[in-house]
Amino acid sequence: QDFLQTMAVNTGLELNHLKILDNFQLWNTYDTLHCEDIHNYTLPAWATKDVINKMEKLAELSLLSLFGLYKTEEKSRLQGGVLVNIILNSMKQAASSTKQRKMEVYSAHDTTVGAVQIALNIFNGKLPPYAACQFFELYQESSGQVSSYPHKNKEGYSIEMHYRNDSSKDPYLLTLPGCTSSCPLEKFAELVSPVITENWSQECGKKDKTKGIFIGFDVAVGLLSVFNLVLLYLLYHYGRCRRRNNYQDI
Repeated sequence: QDFLQTMAVNTGLELNHLKILDNFQLWNTYDTLHCEDIHNYTLPAWATKDVINKMEKLAELSLLSLFGLYKTEEKSRLQGGVLVNIILNSMKQAASSTKQRKMEVYSAHDTTVGAVQIALNIFNGKLPPYAACQFFELYQESSGQVSSYPHKNKEGYSIEMHYRNDSSKDPYLLTLPGCTSSCPLEKFAELVSPVITENWSQECGKKDKTKGIFIGFDVAVGLLSVFNLVLLYLLYHYGRCRRRNNYQDI
């Protein structure tokens, strides 16, 4: 509470907003200061190392609150699981076709990397730093030899995951819970299936805008039809009245 009160004074942000983790105001402030520090800009006097460290811990908690902590699997189906599904499908295509593509690269934010790792339950609780990279490698074991070159046969394929968040060290080998570090492709697909949805829009509850357009069009056509019927009736009725008046004059 005291730290957040101090942050409110130093940043000009409202205290009530800083208390809400998922509005990311504190995280955005930390991210701005972190970027400035990386690029050798002078930070405000109040942004001491201790303050930055505390902000980082709260930012990590914000990331967890967004993608994990509560109903992680359910949220992952709509968040990190979407990219997991794309990566898995690419692996399956490489294993079952003669496509010569050897690499796919995605540019992502730290939140994207975190969302994927949380969906796979391999997140270390730390914000992904600059240039962090999550690797997925496809291997085929044949005659005792391991190769990452795609073949037609899906049997014998495995996936390895590596995470590089420190350029001074080799990437860390990660293990999908329930499998080995070199996880068979079919087993990998089975284990990640709970965080993959077949219909994201429907499960998310996203409204179909085109459906609303068609309904609006139908309503407009219906109203126009009613208007035309009323107009025809008035013209018919008015015409009869005029004819009767003419006979009366004669």
